[in-house]
Amino acid sequence: MELNYKKIGDTGKTLIILHGVFGFLDNWLTIGKTISEQGFIVYLVDQRHHGRSPQEGSLDFPTLATDLKEFISQQKLDNPILMGHSMGGKTVMEYAVNNPETFEKLVVVDIAPKQYPIHHTKILEGLNAIPVEEIETRQQADDFLSTYEPILAVRQFLLKNLYRKDEGGFDWRFNLPVLTTDMANVGAEIISSTPVETPALFIRGAKSNYILDEDWEDILKIFPNAQLETIENAGHWVQAEQPKIFVEHLLNFLNN
Repeated sequence: MELNYKKIGDTGKTLIILHGVFGFLDNWLTIGKTISEQGFIVYLVDQRHHGRSPQEGSLDFPTLATDLKEFISQQKLDNPILMGHSMGGKTVMEYAVNNPETFEKLVVVDIAPKQYPIHHTKILEGLNAIPVEEIETRQQADDFLSTYEPILAVRQFLLKNLYRKDEGGFDWRFNLPVLTTDMANVGAEIISSTPVETPALFIRGAKSNYILDEDWEDILKIFPNAQLETIENAGHWVQAEQPKIFVEHLLNFLNN
């Protein structure tokens, strides 16, 4: 598997960033540029079935972690720092428990290793309801989606994946059929019988319910050298809602 990626910067330690479900590497472009300016080489990566990466195989964390392992090997990266948001956070955790001592640090953004119930059902219904071959404008897509998702910011995030084909009509960057059938896998638990001793940072939004206070004990069983930062006035997309504070916490961890 050769994943699509964007490299930013030429000198410094290497940081790999993985996006969440329904996302793609451009979601992290601003953060990536900011971090690279502080002396890091940043790789923004499209996970399979997302962005411009191949749309083949299943969508599950063993597969996504294997993709990450292959990417590190293909790029000849030595001891990189790994960071992932939401689904990407679970991918880097899955990689970490199966490949300990192959990375310098781990950053997990607003996700815990626990099992999550499927909670994107309404969004998937809305995305599948959009007749992408027939619509002529993005506004028409938004009109369809608004019936299922009332929050404009969420719709805008999702519709960034909509692109106009050369031959006319629209299509999705992500693999909607696979996301629809495999979404239960995105909530799967990350399990490890052996603690991962590598330093880890978990960042959560205070308004998000993805990492609860009661989750912390279980997180420390897998990542005993983890620390937690909570960012006020931010939800699940903490890096987009409070980018300045997010970068401050991230750089403090990366540089110490």
